[in-house]
Formats: sequence, C-alpha cells, structure tokens
Amino acid sequence: MKILIAEDDFVSRKILNTQLTPLGKVDCAANGNEVFIAVKMAFEENQPYDLICLDIMMPEVDGIMALKKIRQLEAQKGLSPETRSKIIMITALSDKNHVMAAAQANCDGFLVKPIEKKRLFDEIRKHGFDIPE
Repeated sequence: MKILIAEDDFVSRKILNTQLTPLGKVDCAANGNEVFIAVKMAFEENQPYDLICLDIMMPEVDGIMALKKIRQLEAQKGLSPETRSKIIMITALSDKNHVMAAAQANCDGFLVKPIEKKRLFDEIRKHGFDIPE
C-alpha cells in the first residue's frame, strides 16, 4: 500500500508515520502545497497513493482545498470513486461545518484527534484495505 500523510504538526506526523509504516510505503507532507505536489508526482510515476491521511488545518493550502484539487486531478485522469485514492480527513476540529465541507469535497472518512491506532485501522479497513488487527 502506498500512503501519504499530510500533517503540519511534527509530532502528529511522526505518530501517524509510526502507525502506518508497517502497512507499506509512507510519504509525508507538511502543508497543502506539498500534498498536491506529491500526488501529482505519484501520478507521473504511475504509482498513485492508495491512502491519503489529510489534516484539515495546514499552512499554505488547507486540507479541504487540497482534497478538492486531488479529486479534480483524479477526475482528469478518469478515475472513478472505486479506483481513486481513499482520503481520510484528520483534524482536531470536529465541528459540523468542517465535517460537511470535507464530505462535500468527497473525502472517504473523517477522524478527530487524538487518533488511536485501532480507530485509524478500523477506518482504513472500511475502505477495503486488508490490514492486520
């Protein structure tokens, strides 16, 4: 599995990296611009991400805008909802407006920090990934 962690907080990024590394190749981005560059490069290499964990509050380009740009790129590439990256929004903000904005931008899941490994893995499994307990 190819995974992108998009998280501006170093500690949160490190924790996610530690949790997800056993599942496959993990790349990290610290802001929304880095996210989009990584996704574009993955497409250019013909190795798109299977899973993207995307923080909502990031510098330069926030997670909702990054999500919209990723979905636009996937649509240009002709990907269907079944074949595109699974994107799980990760945030400390659980208010209704952020949840609705993420859903409208076609995220696949939503987790509120702090993120426990079990909740993260349960969410990943919901999207068809076969990962150990």
